[in-house]
This record gives sequence, C-alpha cells and structure tokens, in this order.
Amino acid sequence: MSWTDERVDLLKKLWADGLSASQIAGELGNVTRNAVIGKVHRLGLSGRAKPTRTAASRPRRPRAPSAPQHGAANFVSHGNTALKAETAPVAMPKPRPQPVAELVIPKAERKSILQLTEFTCKWPVGDPTQEDFYFCGRRSETGMPYCDHHARVAYQPAQDRRREKRAARG
Repeated sequence: MSWTDERVDLLKKLWADGLSASQIAGELGNVTRNAVIGKVHRLGLSGRAKPTRTAASRPRRPRAPSAPQHGAANFVSHGNTALKAETAPVAMPKPRPQPVAELVIPKAERKSILQLTEFTCKWPVGDPTQEDFYFCGRRSETGMPYCDHHARVAYQPAQDRRREKRAARG
C-alpha cells in the first residue's frame, strides 16, 4: 500500500474531523490502524477536533462506599442538617503481628546448598558472600520450601497484602 497524495489529503481531512485511527483505516481501505497512526506521526499532525459524542453520555456506575481511612473523621449528617458535621467513631485496624524472632539453628542442622533436599528448609541465613552463610536445613513440609517457622515469616495472606497496599495509597 502506498500513500498517494489523494490518500494523504483524505487522511488529513478525516484526522482533522476527529475520526479515530480505526475509523480512518476503514474509510481509506487496505490500510491498518497502526499504519494510519504511523503516518499521522510522520506528518506531524496534531490539533485534532474533539470527537463527536452521542447526545446521551454513558451512565456512570455508582461507586461503592469506601472504608474510612485510619485517623480520618467520618462525617455523618442526620435529617435536614447537611452542613452540620458529627464525627462517627472510626474502627481502628487490628495491630500487626510482631515479627517472628529469628530461629537459633544448631550447627548440626545447618545445610550448605549442596546438602539441600526437597525435605529441608531452604531459608538462607547470613550473607552469601561470607563463609558463615548457611541454609536453615530443618524439616519442611512436602512441596514447601521452608520449615513451619520460616513459612510464617515468608508468607502472608493475600488479604493482608491488599489491605496494606490500600493503606499505603490512601
């Protein structure tokens, strides 16, 4: 497909009229949306007219009420007193569990990378560049890489992660 002068002029007209790249590709025929976008950029076209919208705008979905933020007052109005604000009690989040203390592993149970099996805990302890680096080596559950203690440290429920992410955003 080659861009003739007539096709380029039609492209410019349709672009200025506010048609989308897909609509222009359909009008021109034998050209893809991406080809239209590429040609528009090479021509340096900008300043599009606003695309025509239908008279009825798309209805918006009602938002679900969000949970009150930690430390923020929840304003409630009763009856005809819309400007009068009362603070409602805010539910405090549950305290986070304290970090699990590091496990003391006897030297007999410590493993090097060559000694690990599918039934040993693969929790690394220390700095891998140092000579005193080792793996936990305690018994792990079948199919799990860590012993019970290190699994509690490594894994947290997905719901807790989502709640923490929401709290960090807002």
